[in-house]
Amino acid sequence: MTALTEELKGGLDAPICLTWELTYACNLACIHCLSSSGRRDPAELSTGEAMAVIDEMQAMQVFYVNIGGGEPTIRPDFFDLVAYATEQQVGVKFSTNGSRIDAATAELLAGFDYTDIQLSLDGADAATNDAVRGQGSYATARTAMDHLAAAGFGPFKISVVVTRQNVAQVDQFEALVDHYGAQLRLTRLRPAGRGADTWHQLHPTNDQQRALYHWLLDRPEVLTGDSFFHLNALGERNLPGLNLCGAGRVVCLVDPVGDVYACPFVLHDDFRAGNVRDPGGFAAVWRTSALFREFREPQSAGACAGCGQFDACQGGCMAAKFFTGLPLDGPDPECVSGHGLDALAAVTPAAVPRSTSNHSKPSSLGSTPVIGSAESTIVTLGPTRHRSPAG
Repeated sequence: MTALTEELKGGLDAPICLTWELTYACNLACIHCLSSSGRRDPAELSTGEAMAVIDEMQAMQVFYVNIGGGEPTIRPDFFDLVAYATEQQVGVKFSTNGSRIDAATAELLAGFDYTDIQLSLDGADAATNDAVRGQGSYATARTAMDHLAAAGFGPFKISVVVTRQNVAQVDQFEALVDHYGAQLRLTRLRPAGRGADTWHQLHPTNDQQRALYHWLLDRPEVLTGDSFFHLNALGERNLPGLNLCGAGRVVCLVDPVGDVYACPFVLHDDFRAGNVRDPGGFAAVWRTSALFREFREPQSAGACAGCGQFDACQGGCMAAKFFTGLPLDGPDPECVSGHGLDALAAVTPAAVPRSTSNHSKPSSLGSTPVIGSAESTIVTLGPTRHRSPAG
């Protein structure tokens, strides 16, 4: 345990990264969407209210805001908000499916300072990606990448949620980022939102996780958003980044209607700390909420106290535990030592919470692609490192 990790456990005056879901409106219906996005919430923050939140970020010296959704570019004022944030020297990183990035938009984005873009892609080929994100979404994302590259945007990021179906494609993803001069960002699948219904089918097997751990150790340049710290229990050495849950300590989420949650992956009333429309705004929520103060108190190792790897993995991900019905001081459901599987076996369906945020479009969900059975889709990381551009 490093001194820095111990200090961060007590929380900071401002989040290192504030995740902001600008809208729940989305033109896709990804089957793992943690916020079950689709329909716009009529109570979402107005342009003026959103700019006021940006003013607070600037005053608190928030380093950057990670904007998502839904599909954030659907908001008519999206580019106005990005421009305003960068003018206030608040860096903007936003995630997009690429559907609104044409040649002109790419040129506009290339002219912004302090702006970073993450293109979401969950398969190195159309068949794998579109089974999760919807028909045609792979081609849409690749077209957006082509536009950004032609506009000279710079090293945009290709963001991949690692699944049982795409984990064998990490070398192909690596070749794709090399082709574009981009950066690869791998993140962990959480059983939240629509992901609660597909997690058991999509999350990597234990063997795949072990292979991914060694693959990441060999590639410290691959970004992970600190989302795989549970793999540090394998013990060879820690992956780059923080090996702790930053919820309410160094990160949080603001949703489209201004509700503030401790973690971007736990949109549930139990983890709602307040609202930016409350007296004192976002700063008061971050600094004085009882929920955040609780997270910043020393935490017990709980059921993991007897494991010699607790200092390395810190018990894993709060969101993964909560939405699989495990106690927050219990083992991670994907614990590489197998403790999570034992704990999951004792969980009854009635004990599993559901996200309290659901903006799915019923008609879209009715046509969501179906992933093949777990038995037919389990794959392992191959030894070959492909260097030719994909697609």
